[in-house]
Amino acid sequence: MKTWDVIIVGGGIIGLSLSIALRKRGARVLVVERGEPGREASYAAAGMLADCTAETPEALQPLAIASARMYPEFVHELQDESGIDVDLREDGTILFPRPEHVHEGPKSLLPAPLSELEPGLATSNRMAVYLRERSVDPRALVSAALKAAKHREVDIASGTEVLSLLISHGRVGGVSTDKTSYAAPVVVNCAGAWAGQLELVKIPTRPVKGQMLSVVGLAHGPRHVIRAPEAYLVPRSDGRILIGATVEEAGFDKRTDAATIHGLHQAGIQLFPALREGRMLEAWAGLRPASPDNLPILGATHIDGYFVATGHFRDGILLTPITAHVMSQLITRQHLEYDISAFSPARFAL
Repeated sequence: MKTWDVIIVGGGIIGLSLSIALRKRGARVLVVERGEPGREASYAAAGMLADCTAETPEALQPLAIASARMYPEFVHELQDESGIDVDLREDGTILFPRPEHVHEGPKSLLPAPLSELEPGLATSNRMAVYLRERSVDPRALVSAALKAAKHREVDIASGTEVLSLLISHGRVGGVSTDKTSYAAPVVVNCAGAWAGQLELVKIPTRPVKGQMLSVVGLAHGPRHVIRAPEAYLVPRSDGRILIGATVEEAGFDKRTDAATIHGLHQAGIQLFPALREGRMLEAWAGLRPASPDNLPILGATHIDGYFVATGHFRDGILLTPITAHVMSQLITRQHLEYDISAFSPARFAL
């Protein structure tokens, strides 16, 4: 019977990137995915790499900043190994802060007049801030990570659902699925919004639905990411403009609602009127994995050999490089470069 050093439950961008990081450290890795790798939250994300906004919890800021800095090298490696361009854009973000955040800093932080930076914006006298943020296409990123993982001889078992952990003498011995069993002394739960469905350890993730749409056909779309309380716009290099996104407590319902999508579209047009010239290409919904305190769940559990890396909520794409880095250090018993104690699964222990 074939065995592995590490089994990763969940083939989203977190699980795939961790598999690559562990292979770099010499581990034999199997990724088990209930559906198609990268087709859940990773596929639905907008890809804004917002590393330190007013909305970023203080405990998360060191990891967010570190992960944003890792992105160019992270992307370079994935593109080099996969041959897939993940559309890492460095044009920055124009942020219209929420009214409650306006008093937290200078009145204007723009390198040029707003009308020059982004001529198509319909702005009144709103305060705007320019942020040196990047964006990436998460769908391309997942495709690149999947190809790179296979290139590095990570084994992928897709279309099979992990039903339970195999425990032997108080420690992990592998996983049991709806089709078979797989053996490994280490299991990492990277199952996103579904992470809590594996028993034995309380992993209180819940799905938070986000609906989005994309528009194409604009002669002159926005160059920057535009972020405002009412909506955000994320341009892609292929001409698509993403408009998002809702934050809904709707369980595991991934259906889109026509009225909600229309409302987002109208909010986008209010920000950037030329969007009404385009045609809607696609509308979709994804399920972000959230925790009770909206912080990630990263670390070892009380079961020897069982680790968790989930609960990234709205920051999963941003936090991918740092999560893969610190979790691979933790699993291979190396010195941790960053303190992740605030994100321990133990904080939810009864």
